[in-house]
Amino acid sequence: MKLLIALALSCAPVAALAQTVAADTPGQFASGVQYVQPKDWTASRQGSALIFTSPEGDLRIMVAEIGAATDATDAAAKAWAVIRPGAAPTLRTSTAAPPADGWDERVGFAYDTLPTERAARSATALRKGSAWTVLVIDGSAGTAAKRSAAMSVVAQSLRPAGFRKESFAGKTAHELTPERIKLLTDFVEQSRQELQVPGVGFALIDDGKILWQGGFGVRALGSPEKVDEHTKFMIASNTKGMTTLLLSTLADEGKLRWDEKVVDLYPEFRLGNDEVTKSVLVKHLICACTGLPRKDFGFILADKGQPAADTFTQLAATMPTSKFGDLFQYNNQLASAAGYVGGHILYPKMEFGAAYDRAMEEKVFGPLGMKDSTFDYAEGMAGNWAAPHGLDIDGKVTLMSNDFNWSPYPYRPAGAAFSTTADMVRYVQLELGKGMLDGKRVVSEANLLARREKGVQVGPDSWYGMGLFQRDASGCRS
Repeated sequence: MKLLIALALSCAPVAALAQTVAADTPGQFASGVQYVQPKDWTASRQGSALIFTSPEGDLRIMVAEIGAATDATDAAAKAWAVIRPGAAPTLRTSTAAPPADGWDERVGFAYDTLPTERAARSATALRKGSAWTVLVIDGSAGTAAKRSAAMSVVAQSLRPAGFRKESFAGKTAHELTPERIKLLTDFVEQSRQELQVPGVGFALIDDGKILWQGGFGVRALGSPEKVDEHTKFMIASNTKGMTTLLLSTLADEGKLRWDEKVVDLYPEFRLGNDEVTKSVLVKHLICACTGLPRKDFGFILADKGQPAADTFTQLAATMPTSKFGDLFQYNNQLASAAGYVGGHILYPKMEFGAAYDRAMEEKVFGPLGMKDSTFDYAEGMAGNWAAPHGLDIDGKVTLMSNDFNWSPYPYRPAGAAFSTTADMVRYVQLELGKGMLDGKRVVSEANLLARREKGVQVGPDSWYGMGLFQRDASGCRS
């Protein structure tokens, strides 16, 4: 979940307030602090604070210029005094982040909320020199989930006076010499140790060529077995990009079109009502743009062993909470349906999960030479694999069972593959080669790149395509 900030600004011009904007609108306070007002949100003043209120009216993002404060905690307390006089929430945790984006100090705060409140409540204190700016999020957790992109727009757009983004556009990258490779690998190992990560798989690619691949640390705490480039990890939502790669190969073969109605490929497909159902095209299955809300508890809390067809049962009971293309809402069941529809097109007589697994092996893993990638948990958890770890009740990193990670298995096109560094490098090479790998065409450039087209906005410089995030970072697209 993204961290959101609210700032109380004392010098914003009155003309810029008490109004709703039709598009994201940049602004600047008299102090020079930069911000963006998200589209469809209303800006108003409350004392010295600038407050953005969601269209639903139950979520506020406050931006407050505090000025001098003893420290980040004091700055956050002063911000809460503006938005909740005499009723500041109880602090649960604070987390310091390294200086970035022109800020000399950044600290995030989380607060206690009652389950019955269903509230989102957080703050971020940002310091430049001796002056503090605080971003506060306060309101409905449901609306916060629905409006996460707008919150990211505000939070990520906050910049101190005079800040200019660094740009690498038009610049030539340094060659990855053995000396620079050692600097990078030393950095990864040092970071792994300081962050107490048991094991890491890592690789470097330059100009489409693998310059280094391997691992650091161990597969499991207490074990002497080292991580290497063939150690299997669960790769979570990286699976989504591979699922849309499957759809790209089917588009190449003429078995589907991105703008084809899903019900024409799988007539039993249903969402909450017939009108919405008929509007869903293949590209909508994994664009996070249909307005379907996130429903992960639907599989996290379900009895284990649900069939893959449960994806479609859950979708049939789900209605969008916003219009197509309006908001970024991440729905794993819909992404799961994308993979199962793809498998069903190839093998209509097979069970959905088996058809998808076979399709992925024949169209993605096999052609790319991803020899150790699999959706078979028994195979994934055997031999050279990295076990999951987490924090115990004392905050100490400890070895865990993999039982919880069985939850997404019935919805595996959305995020339940096992893969290795060596295999993932092959996948990245294909992406960098725009469908070419080892001098051979695996998928057409047009259908590969269709997945990367900018879709719904996620943040001020980021968008979601089809199973892939797009980001403009320092003048470069990633």
